[in-house]
This record gives sequence, C-alpha cells and structure tokens, in this order.
Amino acid sequence: MKATVYVTIKQSVLDPQGNAVQDTLHSMGFGEVAKVRVGKYLELDLQTKNRTEAEDCVKAMCEKLLANTVIEDYRFELND
Repeated sequence: MKATVYVTIKQSVLDPQGNAVQDTLHSMGFGEVAKVRVGKYLELDLQTKNRTEAEDCVKAMCEKLLANTVIEDYRFELND
C-alpha cells in the first residue's frame, strides 16, 4: 500500500519561505501570485494490505515525526 502525505504550515503561522518565494516570483514578473505557502510532500510504501492498520501507522508517523503539529497540519491518502 502506498501513502501520500502532505504537510503544510498552519494558516495562523507565518511562512517566511513562502514569502521569499512569493517575493521572487513578483520580481520575476509573476505579479498575479497572491500568496505562496511552502510545505512537504512524502511518499511512503507500506508493507501492509490492511487499510485500518495503514491509516493508524501513517497517522502515528505524522504525529511523532513527519509533522510538527504545533505549527503544521497534515493530511494523507492511501492507495492500494
């Protein structure tokens, strides 16, 4: 089973990397960009076919390591 994890900075948290990318895009002539938020994308191959077990495992990984839940949100998708 494959898990795709998306980690993003919470809307209430300042994103200096996103601001830097936005400023650079504006300086390159892409003035139509209103806001940039930078995050992480992870692909995990899991050695289980049990969907409930996979969901529990990925959630635990996100809570313990992949996301800093104080400042980041996460979501994930599972595909067979």
